[in-house]
Amino acid sequence: MLEPMKIIICDDSIEDLIKIDKVLHKYIGFHPDTSVEISKYSNPTKLYEKICEKELADIYILDMLMSEKTGIDIGNQIRKSGRSNVIIYITSSDDFALDAYRVHAARYLLKPVREEDFFEALDYALSCIEVKRGPVYLTKTKNGFVSVPYSKIEYIENASRILDIHLTDGENIKSIFIRTSFDSEVEELLHNRSFLQIHKSFVINLKYVKKLTQNNIIMESGANLPVSKARSASVKKEYLLFVSEQYR
Repeated sequence: MLEPMKIIICDDSIEDLIKIDKVLHKYIGFHPDTSVEISKYSNPTKLYEKICEKELADIYILDMLMSEKTGIDIGNQIRKSGRSNVIIYITSSDDFALDAYRVHAARYLLKPVREEDFFEALDYALSCIEVKRGPVYLTKTKNGFVSVPYSKIEYIENASRILDIHLTDGENIKSIFIRTSFDSEVEELLHNRSFLQIHKSFVINLKYVKKLTQNNIIMESGANLPVSKARSASVKKEYLLFVSEQYR
């Protein structure tokens, strides 16, 4: 299945760690469509070791002043990983703002942190991650809303008014019963150059087409999908145009 967005909080003050975690969960409660996994560390050295082992998160919320390893030590190690992870510093002193700037911290917040400032920092952090991950397709499942990156969709099938989203890793995500038309459900995808409707019940990601025949399209996964007669000429044209654009 799709990996949730990973957020790590690190503060060697248990009291402050609990406060930050509480406000973070409150924020997430306002964003039920965002899948998040939260980890908490009161031992900065343990977190530092995890980062050295390339066990990385998307967003880090770090105290600046900690024993053994400071927030800057951790930030520097994150940046050495070569990834554009988002760092938010929370500290009792404004003496380290320049150091935070050097590790490209997204925000530098002073304790006690105001809820509105923390929420704004998280809004910015999520927007950065979404840009990095690319556009996502939001679908409602029996377990709630799921955000599916466009890049992970191989094709979508309308199966008895349930969207069956086939992912590039072989997993499937099924929506709840759709009350609108399939065309309406996939309209936003079709504004993206990579997606094409080949049949009344199928939309494909052209990036994962292995072969085009007269009446079918074979995907990288081996799935053999029908091309409707009415769309045959336009599908061939759009596919060849897409391929030619990839080699410019």
